[in-house]
Amino acid sequence: MEAPPDNDVLWAWSLHFTHHDGSPALGGVSLGVRKGEILAVTGPRGSGKTTLLHCLAGLVPTQRGEVWFNSIPVHSMGPTARERLRRDRFGWIDPAPALVPELTVWENAALPLMLRGTSRRRAKVAALEWLERLDVGDKARKRPGELTQAERQRVCITRSLAPAPSVLFADEPTAPLHRADRGHVLRTLTTAARSHGITVVLATHDPETAALADRTVSLLDGRRVKTVHLPPVPETEGRAACSLSV
Repeated sequence: MEAPPDNDVLWAWSLHFTHHDGSPALGGVSLGVRKGEILAVTGPRGSGKTTLLHCLAGLVPTQRGEVWFNSIPVHSMGPTARERLRRDRFGWIDPAPALVPELTVWENAALPLMLRGTSRRRAKVAALEWLERLDVGDKARKRPGELTQAERQRVCITRSLAPAPSVLFADEPTAPLHRADRGHVLRTLTTAARSHGITVVLATHDPETAALADRTVSLLDGRRVKTVHLPPVPETEGRAACSLSV
């Protein structure tokens, strides 16, 4: 096995993972992510994108293979150490918005900062700034039950960005958003990541979302594949195909 490259903030080698029912999810995936890079992990549903993000973020222990964050061997850490790493260095966005119903919007957004030991006042200021950037600043004193699903997802994205994590994992982050909202939210997310030097690993099956990344890794049936670009169909062939289909 090779040593993790110095310029990769996140590095995985030969990751294997099998679900409890015996179905394979990952079959030897290796990749590196550079500091400040936005990496899109693409592929159809069931290709292993979410499982890969879970392994990279330490949400589940790797069954075979290795995961390194800088010089930290995530694959050999215990549950408590992995939880501390996620709290202090990682951010996460789920495809479905999950907020604490008893807390206000700004308290939900500020929660990771307060868990790190940031004062309530400083955490509130940071949360309110990010809520404004994502166009939900006017909802700061409301509770999640008073928001639409799209607004709740914006709050979840705010919550992940406010602590300025070293690595942000985003699993289909715009899935609950209307198409008109996706572009703005994604631009806010990528602009914030670049301006703060946040590394992003983004799972998506949407080509428009993947196009905002610096680089793309494609999965199929739990393995990395090369994207095949078909040559354009000549205009004469296209016309012939049209005439045949009439």
